[in-house]
Amino acid sequence: MESIIKTSHLGIQFGGHKAVDDVTIDIPEKHFKSIIGPNGAGKTTFFNLISGELRATTGEVYYKNQNISKLSPVERTRLGLGRSFQITNVFPNLTVLENVRLAVQSREKVRFHIFKHFTSYKKMIEDATSILDQVMLANKLHMPASQLSHGEKRKLEIAMLLALDTEVLLLDEPTAGMSLEEVPAILDVIRTIKQSGEKTILLIEHKMDMILDLSDSIMVLFNGRLLADGTPQEIMNNETVQNAYLGGLYDEQLTSS
Repeated sequence: MESIIKTSHLGIQFGGHKAVDDVTIDIPEKHFKSIIGPNGAGKTTFFNLISGELRATTGEVYYKNQNISKLSPVERTRLGLGRSFQITNVFPNLTVLENVRLAVQSREKVRFHIFKHFTSYKKMIEDATSILDQVMLANKLHMPASQLSHGEKRKLEIAMLLALDTEVLLLDEPTAGMSLEEVPAILDVIRTIKQSGEKTILLIEHKMDMILDLSDSIMVLFNGRLLADGTPQEIMNNETVQNAYLGGLYDEQLTSS
C-alpha cells in the first residue's frame, strides 16, 4: 500500500535537549498507527512536527511524497492533515451544530455574509448534522458547547476535525481528562471512523491497553527516540518496551541495534 506520511531522520532540539531525535517512519494510507511512550517521551512534540506547529531542527516530513517540512499548519491542513489537541479546542459560546457547521464552511471556503442568515447554508447544516450523528452528538445539536461534559467536548472536537474532511487524522490523547465512564464512548467513535476505511489515523496514547485492538501498528517513543515499531503483538512482546514502561534500566545502545 502506498505511503501517505513519511518522516526522515526527523528531530528537534531545544537548547541541549533533543525532544525528538532522528525518527524515521513510513505510514501507509488508511492505516491506524498509535504512538505510545511514557510521559516526556516526545509524542506531542512529534505530532507538532508533523502538523507544522513546530519546525524541525533536522530531517523532513513528507505527505504523499511531497516535502511539507516548510509548510505552515494551515497549508498542511489544506493538503489533508487534520489535528486535534490534548486540550479541547471548541467555541464554548456557540451551539454544538454551529461549531461543526463553521468547520464545514471552512472546508468549503465559503465566507460569511453578514446579511445572510446561517440557515441559508442548508447543505452545510445537513453535513454538520450527519457528522454529529456519527460521533453520537445528534441529540445535542442546539446546546451551547460550554454545557457539554468533557467527554462530549472531545467528541465535538473530533466532529469538527471530520468536518474538515482531511485524509489524515492526528488525534492527540483524545481520552485525556475523561472519567472512566466517558472513555468507551470516545473509543467507539474512533473505532467507527476506522471501520469506515476512509481515513489514515495517528493516535497518541500512553495507556497501551486502550489501543491494542484498534491499532494496525504501534510505534514507541522513549526519550525522543524511536524505541520500537511493529504490530500490537510485536510491541507487547518487546522486552525493551516492557522495560521502558516498567521503569527498568534503559540501555541507549538498544535503540541503535
